[in-house]
Amino acid sequence: MRTRQKRQVCVLLPNKQHLDCIVGVRARGHEVLNSVLKHLGVSELQVFGLAVLRDNEYLFLDSAQKLSKYFGKRWNRASSTVPFILFLRVQYYVESGLLILSSKVQQLYYTELRQKVLHSQSCHQEALLFQLAASALQAEVGDLEKHRHYFLPEDYFPSWLIKRRGRDFLLQHCPVLHIELRGVTRIQAVLQFIKEASILQDGPVTFYRMRQVRLHRINQRKPPKYYCNDKKELRSSILLGVAMKGVHIYQEVGGKQCQLYVFSWTDIERLTFQGSRFEIAAVGSLCLPKLVYYTPSATHSKHILRHLSDSHRFHIITRDAIGYIQQLEDMQASQFHKEAYICDTTRLAHRLQSNSLTSSMSDCSVAVETTTAWSKEEEEEEEEEVTEFELCVDEPEELFVDSPAELSWLAELSVDGPLVLPSSYWAAVTMEMKQVLKSRADDEGVSMD
Repeated sequence: MRTRQKRQVCVLLPNKQHLDCIVGVRARGHEVLNSVLKHLGVSELQVFGLAVLRDNEYLFLDSAQKLSKYFGKRWNRASSTVPFILFLRVQYYVESGLLILSSKVQQLYYTELRQKVLHSQSCHQEALLFQLAASALQAEVGDLEKHRHYFLPEDYFPSWLIKRRGRDFLLQHCPVLHIELRGVTRIQAVLQFIKEASILQDGPVTFYRMRQVRLHRINQRKPPKYYCNDKKELRSSILLGVAMKGVHIYQEVGGKQCQLYVFSWTDIERLTFQGSRFEIAAVGSLCLPKLVYYTPSATHSKHILRHLSDSHRFHIITRDAIGYIQQLEDMQASQFHKEAYICDTTRLAHRLQSNSLTSSMSDCSVAVETTTAWSKEEEEEEEEEVTEFELCVDEPEELFVDSPAELSWLAELSVDGPLVLPSSYWAAVTMEMKQVLKSRADDEGVSMD
C-alpha cells in the first residue's frame, strides 16, 4: 500500500486509552472495528459502536460506509501522519450487565456509565446517586478497611451534589453505604452498578441537541452562521434523548435540564425527518400535539434516525432475555441477600459462542416509510428528504415504499441495517436464561406458570 493511500485513525476508548490503526484511503468502518476487536482480544463489541464528533455531538458510524463519508475532503487531502479521531462509545444501553458476556466489554461499559453518572443532573435521585457511589467504591476499592478520606468525592459524585451537601457530608455518609456491601465481589459490584444506573433518569441515555425554531444559514461560502429573531431561543435548546425504553425530551435553559416529555416506544406513533426538521407524533390516546424540532443538519438527522430505529429494534430483541434475567435475580434474591447477580455465566457463554454470530437480522419489528426529494447542496449535507418510521412494537416487520428505486436509497441509508449482534445472539441469551430459570425453579419446587 502506498503511503499516500494510507490513513492513520486513532480510536479513543472509554477508559482513556487509545488505539492507533493504519487503514487504506477507501477503508470502511468495519475495518476499524475489526482492529478494535483484535486490540481488545474479544469477538464482539455487543453494545458499542464507533462514533465521530460532529458539531460537538457524537454521531454513530454506519460500519458499512466508507470513512471518507465522515471526514469529507480532509480525508482525501490528508497525509498518512495526520490522525483521524473516532470514539468507541456505548450505542445501546442495557438493564443488566449479564447481557454483556465479555468481561473486557463489560468493564468498558461500566467505565463509560461511571462518567455519565458524574455528569447527571437528576437532582431528585440523590439517594440513588449515593448508592451508585457505594457500588462504584466496592467495585474499585473492594471491602472497606478505612473509614475516612479513602476516596475523592469528585470521583464519585456530580459537582452539584458536592456543592449541595459538602465534601465532609459525603466523606462521612458514603462509607456507611459502602460498608454494607462487604463481601460483594468486584464483579458483582460492577453488575449492581450497571443495574442501578439503568434507573437513573439521565444516565443510560444518548442526547442529541435540537432547537425549536429553524436557524437560517446566512452565508454558504463561509463557515455556518445562524441568526434567530427571538434571543431567548438562542439561550435554550432541546435535548432529544435516546433511552433504553423510548425517547426523552428535555429543554435546556441556562445550563439546566428540564424534562418535558418521556415517551416509551409504544407511546410513539411516528418519527419523521425532513432535512433538518424532526417531528415526533405520539399515539392518539396521549392527546399531545405533534412536536417539531430542528437538528443542526440533514447529516445529523440521518444518524439520529438510524440510532432511534436500531435502539428500538435492540429493545425488541432483548426484552425476553431481560425478562428471564429479572426472574432469575428475583428468585435468587429471595434466598441469598445481595446475591441477585449470580448465574451460570460459564454455561451461558459456551452456548452463545456455539451459535452463529453472523446471521442476518430478520425480526426488526420496525415499519419504515420513506419518500425522497433530492436537493443537491455543498457536500450533500442539506438534501431535503422525508424519512420516517412507525414504531410497531408487537407487529411483524413491514416495509412500505412507493417505487423500486426507493429500495436502493433505503439500503444506502441503512436505517434498518444489522445491529452489531444479530437476533440469534439474543435469542440464545433468552433460551439460556429460561433454562437456568427453569432449573432453579425445579430445584426449589416452584412452578413457573
